[in-house]
Amino acid sequence: MATTQRRGRRIMMTPGELDAFLATERTCRVATVSADGAPHVSALWFVWDGTSLWLYSLTRSRRWAELRRDPRIAVVVDAGEQYGELRGVELTGTAQFVGESPRTGEPCPELDVPERLFIRKNFGLEEMVHDGRHAWLRLTPDAIASWDFRKLTQS
Repeated sequence: MATTQRRGRRIMMTPGELDAFLATERTCRVATVSADGAPHVSALWFVWDGTSLWLYSLTRSRRWAELRRDPRIAVVVDAGEQYGELRGVELTGTAQFVGESPRTGEPCPELDVPERLFIRKNFGLEEMVHDGRHAWLRLTPDAIASWDFRKLTQS
């Protein structure tokens, strides 16, 4: 279970708002730790299943190599242009590798839901197409912090 947000409670998202936000946004920023301790941030599409954030990553990427060495991860999903529109979520925890790597479509019941959600959300298709270059990471967050500045203008 993720830790409770201690600051910014006035603008934090409710569980329903958080689920709706993560169900509609496409792009997240993934922060990993390099071998020398330097942060590395990259953009990636994702899907949220209500409990975990699923990332479909290239297996020959710097992100993948860094997570293999050190699975600590932070992910930010945000939206809005003007100050009063800003909203987002930061999820932190440990990445878990799920299924074969790279993914070729071997049966993996644990991936049925995230693959169905991912392909519908991002491509409008019903069946996942595997390219033999990507594989799945799951982040079941230890901590979640959210903000919705639109709440500042509500009475």
